[in-house]
Amino acid sequence: MFYGEYLHTIDRKGRLILPAKFRESAKSNFIDKFFITRGLDGCLFMFSEEEWHNQEQKFKSLPITKQQARTFNRLYFSGAVEIVADKQGRILIPQFLKEYAAIKRDVMIIGVSNRIEIWSRERWEEFYGNNQPVFEDIAEQLMDV
Repeated sequence: MFYGEYLHTIDRKGRLILPAKFRESAKSNFIDKFFITRGLDGCLFMFSEEEWHNQEQKFKSLPITKQQARTFNRLYFSGAVEIVADKQGRILIPQFLKEYAAIKRDVMIIGVSNRIEIWSRERWEEFYGNNQPVFEDIAEQLMDV
């Protein structure tokens, strides 16, 4: 549903405009509400409402008797906020999430199928630079083709 990578900038009022392709995909799939939370690798995860509820069901099934499950759920869900884009497709990311992802001005918005990832440009470039050279090795290890 969401694919590609886009460089955008946080405006003076702290808003981020979603890429036109993502706005079109959301509109054609009747998505008007998103949830955004702390992601992995220093980025933010953004899910449609339906996908958020799918993820929530998976994580709620983790055993609360396991310390790692409790810790993950606390950090993941305590950072979650409901987001609705304005008529121009802009969203306001809370300051605590911008701080978590080291987002200041330049932002990479990455489509990862069922979710959107929001990265600071610097962190994305570092992640991409470190992982692109081993992309084929990772594919070989993960895929049983």
